[in-house]
Amino acid sequence: MNEGLAKTYNPKDFEERIYEFWNENGYFRADVNKEKKPFTIMMPPPNVTGNLHMGHALNGTIQDILIRWKRMEGYEALWLPGTDHASISTEARVVAKIESEGKSKQELGREKFLEEAWDWTEKYGGNIRNQLRKLGVSCDWSKERFTLDEGLSKAVEEAFIRLYEKGLIYRGDRIINWCPSCGTALSDAEVEHEESQGKLWHIKYPAKDSNEYIVIATTRPETMLGDLAVAVHPEDERYSNLIGKTLILPLVNREIPIIADEYVEREFGTGAVKITPSHDPNDFEVGARHNLGQLRVMNDDGSINEHGGKYCGLDRYEARKEIVKDLEELGYLVEIKDHANSVGHCERCSTIVEPIISKQWFVKMQPLTEPAISAYKEGKLKFIPERFGKIYLNWLENLRDWCISRQLWWGHRLPVYYCQDCNEVIVSRENPEKCSCGSTNFVQDPDTLDTWFSSALWPFSTLGWPEKTQELDYFYPTDVLVTGYDIIFFWVVRMVFSGLEYVGDMPFENVFFTGLVRDSQGRKMSKSLGNGIDPLDLIEQYGADALRFSLVTGNTPGNDMRFYIERVEASRNFANKLWNASRFVLMHLDENAVDENQAISNLSQEDKWIISRINTVIKEVTENLRKYELGIAAQKIYDFTWNEYCDWYIEMVKPRLFSDDNKDKDTAKYVLLIVLRDILKLLHPFIPYITEEIWTYLPGKDKELIIEQWPLYNEERSYKDAEKSIDFIMESVKSIRNIRAEMNVVPSKKAKAIFVTSDADLNRILSTSERFFKTLASASEIQVTESKDNIGEDAMSTVVGNCTIFLPLEELVDMEKEIERLQKEKEKLEGEIKRVKSKLSNEGFVSKAPKQVIDQEREKEIKYQQMMEKVLERLDSLRNNR
Repeated sequence: MNEGLAKTYNPKDFEERIYEFWNENGYFRADVNKEKKPFTIMMPPPNVTGNLHMGHALNGTIQDILIRWKRMEGYEALWLPGTDHASISTEARVVAKIESEGKSKQELGREKFLEEAWDWTEKYGGNIRNQLRKLGVSCDWSKERFTLDEGLSKAVEEAFIRLYEKGLIYRGDRIINWCPSCGTALSDAEVEHEESQGKLWHIKYPAKDSNEYIVIATTRPETMLGDLAVAVHPEDERYSNLIGKTLILPLVNREIPIIADEYVEREFGTGAVKITPSHDPNDFEVGARHNLGQLRVMNDDGSINEHGGKYCGLDRYEARKEIVKDLEELGYLVEIKDHANSVGHCERCSTIVEPIISKQWFVKMQPLTEPAISAYKEGKLKFIPERFGKIYLNWLENLRDWCISRQLWWGHRLPVYYCQDCNEVIVSRENPEKCSCGSTNFVQDPDTLDTWFSSALWPFSTLGWPEKTQELDYFYPTDVLVTGYDIIFFWVVRMVFSGLEYVGDMPFENVFFTGLVRDSQGRKMSKSLGNGIDPLDLIEQYGADALRFSLVTGNTPGNDMRFYIERVEASRNFANKLWNASRFVLMHLDENAVDENQAISNLSQEDKWIISRINTVIKEVTENLRKYELGIAAQKIYDFTWNEYCDWYIEMVKPRLFSDDNKDKDTAKYVLLIVLRDILKLLHPFIPYITEEIWTYLPGKDKELIIEQWPLYNEERSYKDAEKSIDFIMESVKSIRNIRAEMNVVPSKKAKAIFVTSDADLNRILSTSERFFKTLASASEIQVTESKDNIGEDAMSTVVGNCTIFLPLEELVDMEKEIERLQKEKEKLEGEIKRVKSKLSNEGFVSKAPKQVIDQEREKEIKYQQMMEKVLERLDSLRNNR
């Protein structure tokens, strides 16, 4: 007897040990192997400053399921991990550290600051790496990359220079997202939009030399200082006589033209829009069409500059107060309305972002997006779920040029140099030695590149690009990207056009979008709400397997999921069920190997049934995984393991394990073991720790489970007749159990079961199945007959297929006691029904109680009435049969 598996399931006993064993023995490694097909996943690099959250846990679990499955299928499966340098976040933390020591970033200077940043990153960064390990991720840590390491820095520099040489990178003045607090441009991904209740100020702009005026509405009165025009729709009859005339800008007294532009929505507001080209992206485009020029009225720190007249030097919000006050005093303020508005905030510091014109470096997007659009339309890129394809195309078709420069020191510095004598701009892989003017006086651009510029190269820079490495040739393009749908614009699209531009091939064939993990009320998890859940706490309490399984079961690609702690508890219960079942099987196995041929020749109906069912499950789960239906696959394995293997098959064969028929006993052991092996293989990608631990104790294994072969469907293991037989037996047992439950019959009370059927197949099945009904349905015996004439009326019945099952009442219950019990139940229900009816007929209650409370009472009334009907029906039956 094998007693190696611990009596109690405790994941703390083995999870860490098993992970180290896998890692130390190189099971996560993947290398160029021409004898195998490659399968590649690139881990979306989390921020080096980050910590594991539920989104990471979901994303990591899905990737690990796919990579473990493909590894078992025989692929050279590479899952390459890494972290992102997170320019803004890391710099902010290092600056805070420096300031806490009484210094400043500027005092240190760039070189010393970067030394501090590297020290901080090495000391505090990468926590998430160790946290991911606790989740059980089987990525190739030997190939871990960091977006600022030497190889990736070379790739970033090369990518910038190639685009510049093609004329796709330029420097210019355009509207960007600006954080006054961080002092840098931001990508759209670094701006979080929050709904807030603001104001809409309606302001009168008088026409020059006229009593006429135009009313405009704005949510940012301070930007009116930079207005260069007011626009109306060319077909708007209200303003047709004013087009081409000028207005006097209130407070500033500058003349501005009234222009006609189709950008204006006639039906929105007053149909007139102030145009501030330096402070609004749409106004920038209008201004360019009408040659309005630029007038920036705000400094980088958010204060009003010298163009703001008397408001110069005021913070933007102080200036707003003064401007509104002056407008009111001078009679220009028409009204103020409450206005719900989506306001952009800096992701790092929560400061409200300013759209502002700034001299930055940009990438021309149209030449890059066209191949990315074609690739999708030609079917070279697939989205899971497919609906995200429309979002992908919509974004690409409306893409503005990409601002790639950041006013930060931590990051990839632009390979751009300026001659201090003639202002020539030189983009170079090396520091230039001499300018065309003969000068050697150069200064490198202080800006760094947007973090997304480097992460856009992630699928191929991590494999050695721009060098033509063996790894790049073998593992690229990758197979699937697993990422949240919220960054389709910022990352997925950029990887696609970057792969096509630099490598000439798609970076991946499939994109699996995960949804967001929300709290049980459907809210996004956040620090401000205090509803975040730490995955590490759950792993500590329930184990990594339970967390993983709870995240994937019931999950569908692209859809948000609500997180319930009860689901984790249910998953741990499942792991405990698997543990106990495995321990039961192991306790009945010995060192003597069962003769496989003998066992196969001696299979009973239940043996053939469970073998056929696991065979079907193997086929279906494999198909589900290929379609990326991970939640469906997990549920199918769960249902089979818990319901069919544990609750039915093990219970069916228990008598055989204790019988004197050694041949039959050995067959049962053989089947228990081979099915358990397949269960563990199917479950391993989902719950790797417990399956590997149980596998360790199975006899006859020759390798670890992590590298075992994925089970294959075998037509020879399909026994449809056996499935039909056992399905009938199971349905019959369940029906008998239901009758006994309704009659409150204790399991120890045995009763005869009479099967009435003329179906020859059912007769054949029943002739060899009495043992199941005795074991599983508390039957004292079973009788099979074609007629119910001799059964009598004092029996409960149920129909299963072509068979009617009768249970004689006198063998089930003491009729007098049961009638007495049901009479008390009837009286209790009558009281409840009377109470509810009285409540609902009370006008005071109905008029004052909340709708939810009233609905609950009405639901109770329906429930009690249904219960009463059943009690009365059973009372009538018992009294008639007395």
